[in-house]
Amino acid sequence: MTLVEYFPTVLNTVHTSFGKMVEDELKRHGVEVHSGTAVDKIQQNGERLLLTGSSGFSATGNLVLVAAGAKPESEIAKGAGILLNPQGAIKVNQFMETNIPNIYAAGDCVETWHQLLQKNVYMPLGTTAHKQGRVAGENAVGGKREFQGSLGTQVVKVFDLAIARTGLREEEARQAGYDPLTVSFETWDHKVYYPGAHPFNIRVTADVNTKAILGAQIIGHYQGEVAKRIDIFATAIFHRMSVEQLNDLDLSYTPPLSSPWDPVQMAVQAWSKQLNKTG
Repeated sequence: MTLVEYFPTVLNTVHTSFGKMVEDELKRHGVEVHSGTAVDKIQQNGERLLLTGSSGFSATGNLVLVAAGAKPESEIAKGAGILLNPQGAIKVNQFMETNIPNIYAAGDCVETWHQLLQKNVYMPLGTTAHKQGRVAGENAVGGKREFQGSLGTQVVKVFDLAIARTGLREEEARQAGYDPLTVSFETWDHKVYYPGAHPFNIRVTADVNTKAILGAQIIGHYQGEVAKRIDIFATAIFHRMSVEQLNDLDLSYTPPLSSPWDPVQMAVQAWSKQLNKTG
């Protein structure tokens, strides 16, 4: 199996250091990875397909799967006079109503209200679509529910690794006008003296001035509760919690599953220590 990635590392939704870990995991399972490579042509070569690209890349195979991102299917809406954003997504308010009264839209064809950015963006996610659909459906029959927004919380499994993120990366936070500091922290997913502990890497981004958590990324073994831990960060960001408020949460502990200080709390403690050093 061969994976060709246009960006410098695979999974460009997370930091490049995490992308490199994913790349190493792919290679460990026999996947040939070509990152920073653009595919220029796919053509028939006998009974197989020939791919050629930048930097002299060439490979053959029986099947080529192209994953080039999502694009909103909104031509019908456009034809009906419904406004679209520059990405072609249907423009909606937080009631999921279009510019035409009593016409609602939801899902991957619409724009999404971003909780931290406080503006609409195009960010198609299954969890978001379900929430928007419930809001649109309720309002279509006379309700008045508002979609509360998304943080882009997501998780993916790649062989034995789970990789997750929520909120903003440092560069995104800076562009949005925050004063972000990002700290990387490595620990174990549970007490190391209990069998089966795996390395656990967390990146925390928070605002230097307000100490509000802005984003987090986690990579670890898929049995290490990565999804649970990113959801803690997502909940904290949703409720505008600071690093200290997250540190005060009463989180569960038993040696096979965690530590007295959960890894997410150890990560924000590392963030505070780094801030004290630099500030």
